[in-house]
Amino acid sequence: MTTTTVTARRTRSLPAAGGFSATFVGLELRRMLRNRRTVIFTVIVPAVLLLLFGSDSDYKTQRVGDGNVTGYIMISMAVYGAMLATTSGGAMVSIERAVGWSRQLRLTPLRPVAYVAVKLVIAMVLGAVSVAVAFAVGAAAGADLSTAVWIECGLLAWSCALVFAAFGLFMGYLLPSENVMQILGPVLGLLSFAGGLFVPVDQMGSVFASIAKFSPVYGVGEIARYPLTHDGSLLIAALNVAAWTSVFAAGAVWRFRRDTARV
Repeated sequence: MTTTTVTARRTRSLPAAGGFSATFVGLELRRMLRNRRTVIFTVIVPAVLLLLFGSDSDYKTQRVGDGNVTGYIMISMAVYGAMLATTSGGAMVSIERAVGWSRQLRLTPLRPVAYVAVKLVIAMVLGAVSVAVAFAVGAAAGADLSTAVWIECGLLAWSCALVFAAFGLFMGYLLPSENVMQILGPVLGLLSFAGGLFVPVDQMGSVFASIAKFSPVYGVGEIARYPLTHDGSLLIAALNVAAWTSVFAAGAVWRFRRDTARV
């Protein structure tokens, strides 16, 4: 009888995949989409910026690499939207910590790794939606790219934004605020300017161009636009993305361990 009781307890305390499931992901995604600020930040803002700065009639005829200027701006705005989306998805842990939900979850059999994995999946799903909307608006605004460039730039803009999913998690555990995206939104805007996302690096002057290469936005923008422009150093951009992803991931793990140690 004792053996049976112990076995039953072990079975209940060790759910499949540590508690990670499609149902959990679906519930979290619906909860995120009900947040109006999330929708505005991740979908509407990049699309509006694209229409404001990328729909000029001259941009539709000016060529950049294998496309036009409108296409170049579209990719930059898609990267910006993916950054906002993935950061927002990760930073939602701040709200959960504020209301005590994360503490409640730690009292369940849900594994910490599964919890973090769900947050990353949600962040990347939101990033994919943001990129898709930006590309749809760009197509309507006159972006002219080859089919291969459309696909490659879209996938790179989405996948490289993983660095900001880690950034969002880090900030979510670091900032005890329910208005975390009101803080991070302007921060991401400044980083985008500093990293050459809104203004091309070669137009920033030598000093600012050198500084831009150390911004976490620089590598993502350069890689996402490379299939269009074939310009810049992919090695430097890749090292930038890898380094900042490692920094933010390490910071998220550090803060997560301190947070879980409170229970």
